[in-house]
Amino acid sequence: MTQLQPTGIARKAHQPALDGLRGVAILGVLLFHSDYLSGGFLGVDLFFALSGYLITDLLLREIEVTGAVSLVAFWGRRIRRLLPALATMLAVTAVVVWAAGSPEMVRTTLSDGPWVQLNLVNWHLLAQEASYWDRFGEGEARVFEHLWSIAVEEQFYLVWPALLLAIAWCGRRRVDGRVAVIAALASVASLVLMIALVNSVDPTRVYTGTDTRAFSLLLGAMVATRSARAMLARVVGRRGVVVLTLTVGIGTAWLLVDGVNSVWLFTGGLFAHSLASALLIGLCVQAPQALVAKVLAWQPIRWLGLISYSLYLWHWPVFVLLSPQRGWVQTVAALAMSIALAALSKYLVEDPIRFRARWAVGRSGLFAFVALMIGLAALWILLPAPAPATIDITELGMSAACPTPGWSG
Repeated sequence: MTQLQPTGIARKAHQPALDGLRGVAILGVLLFHSDYLSGGFLGVDLFFALSGYLITDLLLREIEVTGAVSLVAFWGRRIRRLLPALATMLAVTAVVVWAAGSPEMVRTTLSDGPWVQLNLVNWHLLAQEASYWDRFGEGEARVFEHLWSIAVEEQFYLVWPALLLAIAWCGRRRVDGRVAVIAALASVASLVLMIALVNSVDPTRVYTGTDTRAFSLLLGAMVATRSARAMLARVVGRRGVVVLTLTVGIGTAWLLVDGVNSVWLFTGGLFAHSLASALLIGLCVQAPQALVAKVLAWQPIRWLGLISYSLYLWHWPVFVLLSPQRGWVQTVAALAMSIALAALSKYLVEDPIRFRARWAVGRSGLFAFVALMIGLAALWILLPAPAPATIDITELGMSAACPTPGWSG
């Protein structure tokens, strides 16, 4: 069976509240993309903080036991966890869009696909000046544009474990403290970069850039260290009250903020929200009996969290194709279809490969990975793209020579 944790590392007691936090995060994103919750996009920051926390906790426990980090094993686990569902969604969506989408949607899908595969789609979209905040504007939405956040996480998974390995090589003593300090300093540097680069007219660059969003992951990583948790335990006496306060603050932000008009988000607001999210995660782990932690452990919310990865992958292509913003009927249909596809992905693709597929590990797993990557690359090449739109210059000239009656000026 493929294990999430490295061999020899004791499985940590499961925290149901963290599954619930995933469920809340994906619900916020769904409501935001349905245009029913203006600040629901902040669910992505909660996802980031959770990822930073969980990955760093796992890596630090591995260092504690073995004195190092097995990068090959770590990246192998990440590939088995993330790639099967992603590849399935990419292939199915590309074929459906090619068969039923508009020519412009087909062109952008085939253009974006290779960059999704390389985990660089956030930088690709920025290079094309594709604004994140224009998704409901006049321009046609891109079915893979939501995957910018997956790219940010994958880039973090590539760099952060290597950095922790380098820290461990410098000596096993006080690794935890050094990681906490580095995560804190790097998160502040990321915030400074966001403030320096923000464009108040369109903050897409700082919202989707890896360098300016790293603080969300790093703050979660910082809270995962024993030194940070010990400090939190000393400072916070009544953890339940603090957990409730953080929850109310985060919920208020989700209700009130607007990504386009709340420029303060990009000069410290996102950092504060990410810090609050990281602290909430740490306190839910430390105080599982707190009221908020018990609510988050409620089974329906937990289940939504368990399918949150696939639900995030599938919901946006479904939303683009069904246009739920046109009314509540389309919204309900889009949500139902997204949840159904996510459940199918989890139980038929993700879990079997992650936990039971012996061929997905070792040399056969490497061969399967290479074959899958080649297959995806072939898909972008073999699916014929529509010819670019042409403009008849002759008609333009005639229009200029014969203006529309009534035109003056």
